[in-house]
Amino acid sequence: MQQSSVPRNTRQDSLQPGVWGVVATPFQGSTLDVDLDSLSELVEHYEAIGATGLTVLGVFGEAAALTAEERRQVLETVVECTALPLVVGVTALATRPAIEEVRAALEVAGERLAAVMVQANSAKPETVIAHLDAIHRATGAKVVLQDYPLASGVSIPTPALIRVVTSCDFVIAVKAEAPPTSVAIAELSAGVEVSVFGGLGGQGLLDELMAGAAGAMTGFSYPEALIACVRAWQEGGYEAAQRELLPYLPLINFEQQAKVALAIRKECLRERGLIKDPGVRAPAAGFPEALRRSMATHLREAAAALENDTTPVRSL
Repeated sequence: MQQSSVPRNTRQDSLQPGVWGVVATPFQGSTLDVDLDSLSELVEHYEAIGATGLTVLGVFGEAAALTAEERRQVLETVVECTALPLVVGVTALATRPAIEEVRAALEVAGERLAAVMVQANSAKPETVIAHLDAIHRATGAKVVLQDYPLASGVSIPTPALIRVVTSCDFVIAVKAEAPPTSVAIAELSAGVEVSVFGGLGGQGLLDELMAGAAGAMTGFSYPEALIACVRAWQEGGYEAAQRELLPYLPLINFEQQAKVALAIRKECLRERGLIKDPGVRAPAAGFPEALRRSMATHLREAAAALENDTTPVRSL
């Protein structure tokens, strides 16, 4: 079953299909200062394994826990150490602060900025349309519309999301993270002409691809698995994609545990040598030591799967 790399009815200006890695923000020491050296290593790893692009300063990047100057430093570091296109997250739900965040991102990233990721800030489509339109008119930035009620506190019906996207021609993708994601993605893919991405650590990736997703925009301590899965889906369909992802599913499920998912993933990244310190900033919870044995088991299985994968790395 051969799959096109571009889902049908997708506009040519849509965000490129594939895997957009959501980049963690590494911290260090008891003061939890931003570790720019670890950030550079992590970003370079994403480029080396064939990520389509990067999403910086997202929820997993703990952008809400960063100062404006730290956000600038993070983005400057990413721009300097990779040539990949970038989506930059916007933490503010209110329009004026969001505009300021976008302007700050444009000052650093310039033409490297493929889009900014803006969360749906209301259940009313008219409110979201006005919000996005004001951001675009003030900055000219393209938008990835994120539906992530766990982070935003906003639940917006899928038909309302479709109305927002069809009313805003500068929206070039949707990131759908309101469970059940495969149901939402199926409806969105049928109703809009832009790329729709899944998230949530890749937990529903196979079903999301079958529902019409263009790929994944998420974090995972073995992003190689997500890249291999989406590439296999594009080239060989479900069975090929399942073979690539199956060995990593226990770790994907383990990382997505409620309340401690961020700490688990950063500890996994540390164990892989991709960052030096797994620290998280409050209010995020730290890594539960009771999970260390389970983590070690899942990481061994993932490492063995990666070692046995002889597929050449290339960009999606």
